[in-house]
Formats: sequence, structure tokens, C-alpha cells
Amino acid sequence: MEPSYIGEIIKYLKEKFFVNPHAEITLETNPGTVSEEKLKSFLSVGINRISIGIQSFNNDELKFLTRIHDSETAVKTINNALNAGFENISADLIFNLPGQTKNRWLNNLKTLTQLPVKHISAYSLILERGTILNKMVIDGKVKIQDEDYDAELYEITIDFLESQDFSQYEVSNFARQGYECLHNKAYWEYRDYLSFGPSAHSFVNGKRWWNYSSLKRYINEIENNSMAVAGSEVLNSRQMLDEYVMLALRGTGLNISELINRFGEKWIKEKKNYLLNLREKNFIFQTDEKIKLTRNGYALCDEILSKIL
Repeated sequence: MEPSYIGEIIKYLKEKFFVNPHAEITLETNPGTVSEEKLKSFLSVGINRISIGIQSFNNDELKFLTRIHDSETAVKTINNALNAGFENISADLIFNLPGQTKNRWLNNLKTLTQLPVKHISAYSLILERGTILNKMVIDGKVKIQDEDYDAELYEITIDFLESQDFSQYEVSNFARQGYECLHNKAYWEYRDYLSFGPSAHSFVNGKRWWNYSSLKRYINEIENNSMAVAGSEVLNSRQMLDEYVMLALRGTGLNISELINRFGEKWIKEKKNYLLNLREKNFIFQTDEKIKLTRNGYALCDEILSKIL
């Protein structure tokens, strides 16, 4: 997309909605697709936070991921963003790639933290049904490391990034103080959000709806019906409670007073023994006001959530 097109969208949104003058406006991009001049143009039309899909600084890993960029281009893109005027720069990395050693992953983290980034998203490789990678694994052409190794890489990630003053504020996200992604935090704090475009999901007052994924269908629905909603659901109080707990524990923790104000005391009483068990195993720490996953708890987040909900 050209900066002028992004500028049109931002301008139109500001005409139709009240937008805070200091709103965080993020654009996602990939190395090898933007020059320093283009980044300057994005900044000039209103983008003030840039998120760059680095994924790895190892050329073999980038080739495996079928990325068009190499390590040198990845480094250059981050520096170009800084030179273009972006202060708030985020980057993504993927760990537990096939054959990835602990040293190779640590080198990826070291390289990134030496660059002018304020936010890091570190994700474990996920096999999606129907993808080429998933078929290669099924056929035995590619071997994925086991869950224990994945957990070890994750613990290395937490320890190293925190040693570099990146605080973990969500399972996969780390930021320097004051640079937590506001977009992410809106989800983890279970706040309402409006989204636009194909496949976009919105959530307001307990109702969730989503748009058609096909661009052609989306445009056709907008032109003929002024909306492109493919489906919707209204959550009941139990569903909202489960989502609230899940998102809070994935993020900065569960505020007990807020939980009780919104949903009552029943859940806390029901889960008292399980929470005590988690505390004894050092998976959570709990005060009168907050329940938060520990470093060990984050590593088993999905398992803990499946049992607690």
C-alpha cells in the first residue's frame, strides 16, 4: 500500500470518529518492502508506530520461512525506520524453527536488542492445518522440536529479554517501559474495539461480529448492503467471564477487585483450591489485588488456562 492510500484511510476515520490526537497508529510491514523514503511518507500521513516482521536474522531460517529478505536487509529496515523518524519501533521473531539451536535463537535475540527497537513479539512456530509446512512435517520431511525444547527456548527468551530491560506484559510480548502496544492491551484488558476490512472482528458491549474474508465479497456487500458482516454472537455472562480471565492471565494479571465488580465473587470462591495449588507450584503469585502468572506459569499458560476455565 502506498502512504497516500493509508493517509486517506486515517483522514476518513478522523472525519467519522473522534480520534484522540495522541492515538497510537501502527502499521505492519516487512523488510525488503519499504525504503527509508517510504517510511518517512508513512510517518507524514499519521503512522507513529511501526511493526516489522523480522522473524529471524539467520539467512537459512529466513529461506526456510520463504521470506524475501535476508539478515542484512532486516537490520537495515529497522535502522531506516529510526532514521525516518520513528521512535516507537516493534519487531517480530519466531522461535523453535526446525533445527534451531539455543545459541542460534539467543543470537537472534541479541541482534534485535542491539537495534533501536522498543517492543518485541516472540512467537513459537505454530503448525497450521492445510499449510505446506504442516504437510512437510506429516510427511517426515521436516522435524519440529518437542514441547519441552520449545519451553526451554521460551524460558531463554524471557530471561534474556528481561535482562535487557524488556518487560513481559503478555505471553508473547515484551516492551521497554512505556512502550507496551496499546492495541494489544485493549485485548488483554477486555475492552471494546471496532475493526474494519475483510476478516476483521469487532467486540462491543458483549457482542462480537466479523466480516467476510473474501475481498471481492466484502466490497460487494459494502456496495449493496452498506455492511459486510458475515456472522455475529452475543456472549452470555459465563462466556464473558471466561474470556476476561483468559485474557487477563495472558497479560499483566487478573485484577481481583475489577473481576468481582464485573462478575461477582463466585469464580474466586470456586477456584480457590486450584489457585492455591498453582501458587504452591510457583505458577502464579497472588496478592489481595492481583493474580499473575509467574515466569514458570507463562511457559504453561495454555495448559493452566484450559484447566482454570
